[in-house]
Parts: sequence; C-alpha cells; structure tokens
Amino acid sequence: MPKPREQQISLKATPYYHCISRCVRRAFLCGTDNITGNSYEHRRSWLENKLLDLPQIFAIDIAAYAIMSNHYHVVLHVDSDRCNLWSDIEVVERWHQLFKGNLLSQRFVRGEVLPQAETRVLKEKIELWRSRLMDISWFMRILNETIAREANLEDDCTGRFWEGRFKSQALLDEAALAACMAYVDLNPVRASMAKTPEKSDHTSVKQRAEKAKIASCPNHLYQQPKQLLPFAGNPRQNMPKGIAMRLTDYLELVDATGRIIRSDKRGAIPDSATTILDRLGINSDQWLTMTQQFEECFTTFAGHETSLRTACEKLDYQRPSGLSRCRRAFG
Repeated sequence: MPKPREQQISLKATPYYHCISRCVRRAFLCGTDNITGNSYEHRRSWLENKLLDLPQIFAIDIAAYAIMSNHYHVVLHVDSDRCNLWSDIEVVERWHQLFKGNLLSQRFVRGEVLPQAETRVLKEKIELWRSRLMDISWFMRILNETIAREANLEDDCTGRFWEGRFKSQALLDEAALAACMAYVDLNPVRASMAKTPEKSDHTSVKQRAEKAKIASCPNHLYQQPKQLLPFAGNPRQNMPKGIAMRLTDYLELVDATGRIIRSDKRGAIPDSATTILDRLGINSDQWLTMTQQFEECFTTFAGHETSLRTACEKLDYQRPSGLSRCRRAFG
C-alpha cells in the first residue's frame, strides 16, 4: 500500500522532487495510433508549454524535464520562502488564474472593503490557497488535468488519460539531484530518440544547451532559460537561488554520459568532466548506473545515508526507507 503523499514529502528535508506521470491510453501521450495511423506528437508541445507556464503561478520551479511517448519526467523545486512572502492579494490573483475562487475573493480583488467576519473567512481561505500554490500534488493535478481534458476533447471521448497516482522521489542532497537531473535529461538518448542530449526535443537540457550557445557568459544566472531553475555555480557564501553547480560543468558531464550510453559502450567519463563527480562524492560507475536506472536505484528517497536518515527522522518513519539502496548507490 503506497504511503500518503504528505508522508513522503518534507520541505525541511529537501525542496527537490522527481515526479513521473504515465499515460494509460492506447495512443499514448504523444505516440502514433497503430490502428488508425493518427499521430499525436503535437501533444508534446501541449505538455511542455503548460509545464513551463505553471511556475509563473505556483511557487514551484522546473529543474529538469523530459517528455516521452507515454510518460514524462520532471524535477521540481518548491520555493516555500517565496510563497510565504506573497501578499494576500497576490495569492488570490494567482489562484484566480487557476480557478474562479469564491464571491469573497472576487470582491476582494475588486478592491471592496469586506466586513471583519468576511475578512476572517477569506483570510483562512487565502492561507489554504497559499499552501496549495507550493504543493507538488496540486501542481501535478493542474498539469495533468489540463492535458487530459484537451486530449479527451481531441479524441472525442471520456475516461482516464493518466495513471491515477504519479510517482515521486525525494532528492535529498546535491549528488542525488545531479544524478536524477541527468537521468531525466538523458531519457531520449537512452530510448534512441536522439544521439546527443542537446538534440533531444522537449527536454530541459536542450533548452539549456541552446541558450548557452548564444550566451556571452552561459554560467551567469540571467543568461540561462527564464522558464527553468538556473544553475547558480558551485557552493559558496551568500549563495543565490539556484542549483549548486556550474551550468557548463553539468552540460559537459551530461553530454559525455549521453555519448557513452548512446554508443552502448561502457566507455569512460573524460577527466575534464569528473571534477563535479569528485565534489559530489560519486564515482564514474555509480554515475553511469544512476543516469541509466535512477528509478530502479531508489524508491521514495534518493541521497546519501546521512541525508536519508535525517529526512526519515523528520517524517517520523520508524526506519529509514530504502537505506540499502542508498548505500549501494552512494557507497
């Protein structure tokens, strides 16, 4: 029996989560129907556009994503600090981009002065909406429902489009985050849909690589794709918001890994790309295994043993979940 989502997520342990949602329809999410011959590849753009639009409403950032034929992967970062700084009016305006709200919220955005009792009721509702705007389950719900409605309308049918429950894995430390992002970005390469990561359509790594090619300083925060959580450079004091590594290091490492995977040879990671692995405490064999089999390597949690024990303690687990798997992966 799967654990409830609230027992798997602790923002105090980590703000990063890997989510996977799978399609159950015969034609798949973006595939070709072998019976009718109809192609549904255009649905990749539906999903990609909606995925990149939602962070403008939610306090959730996209670190990595890959849209495949019958499923998609996304690595999410929950920015609870930003959400807690939003004013009441900003929370309501954001929520109204998703739903109509209620009569009180509609009067509130029109600038009407509400009586004290109504203000108190609305305040409670605003705090509920605030919590939902940094909730991964609500993010995935809005994303999947939107695509399912459009697909059902196009197919002129009703019924389930996605599996009932999306899978999520908590990424407890920097090493787990890097390995998972590379695993997600390399999905099309492993599936022989692309020869190199930068040629993988509908992936975050392609967006980052294309932007880096035309940037004068690709590692600068403001010269990276605005729709994605930026790489903020190696850990240091006064660290800005972003992923704690250099973009160029990540792209070089993923590209080298992708070429090894695509050629179906064991190969070796070039010395110029191993510095980030050394800093993360991952050897080349562990890296190659995780970037090809991340979902199989871990269950609910991914990270070093100390990170896992800390997270499980905060979630009141009686014993660390997946301890042996984390030990094998991170040695």
